[in-house]
Amino acid sequence: MTLAEAQRTVDEWINTIGVRYYSELTNTAVLMEETGEVARLMARIYGEQSFKNPADAATAPDQLADEMADVLFVLICLANQTGVDLTDALQANLRKKTARDANRHSSNEKLR
Repeated sequence: MTLAEAQRTVDEWINTIGVRYYSELTNTAVLMEETGEVARLMARIYGEQSFKNPADAATAPDQLADEMADVLFVLICLANQTGVDLTDALQANLRKKTARDANRHSSNEKLR
């Protein structure tokens, strides 16, 4: 699925099953909530925190994928609401990073 297809698919879902978009401010808050859920799992899977219930570790990779998809879904909602074409935005962002960081990372001793 391309980004453009994802934007159309989410828009169709919102307008048929979801009834309507939440406000941009509500979706921003939801995005922060979902991002926090990704952070919680990352801290437990890859960091030093442990799961409150050790049995949760077995399903953690699936939970992480689901939470990342939640973040992507809400980000797509916000893009749709604000008229951002994510394909164009990502391409422009990569051009910016390429120009700005052409030598930055390859000369960073910390990355060797």
